[in-house]
Amino acid sequence: MKKLLPLVMLLMAAPAHADLITKHSTSVQLTVDAAASQATRLGSSYSVSGSNVSATLGGLTAPASATAAATMNSGTYSQTTDGSAFSFTETFNQGDAIPTGTTVTSGVASSLPAFGSVTTTSGGVAGALGGSIDSAGTMSLTAGGAGTSATGQFVAEITIR
Repeated sequence: MKKLLPLVMLLMAAPAHADLITKHSTSVQLTVDAAASQATRLGSSYSVSGSNVSATLGGLTAPASATAAATMNSGTYSQTTDGSAFSFTETFNQGDAIPTGTTVTSGVASSLPAFGSVTTTSGGVAGALGGSIDSAGTMSLTAGGAGTSATGQFVAEITIR
């Protein structure tokens, strides 16, 4: 009987219950950057300064239309005291006119703006860009051209309850 007691106790023990849950997810993200242009229209400016100079000041003349830039109205200047030292500076920067006739078709501008400050980036080139992940989690990512990116992800989650 003593020999059977451990066997009987083993048979009477509650069975173990455990759930094993596995989750697998994969993803591939391929990106090709779009072309972009950022333009800032610059305004017209005029300044004059000097010493020992008499002046009929110039300035800016209002533009002829809302899309034109202001123009410069020259002043007249003369030395106040002949033979004396003088200084004189006149500066004019003509601003940007708004170009007409620019159209956008299918997201593509027919021409870039001709403003004083323009930053342009070219679009990406997909080239050989590609990616795949098989059921074993083996990733294959192929680089594309400039302005592209490929990101692959494999996640395995195991839960024991």
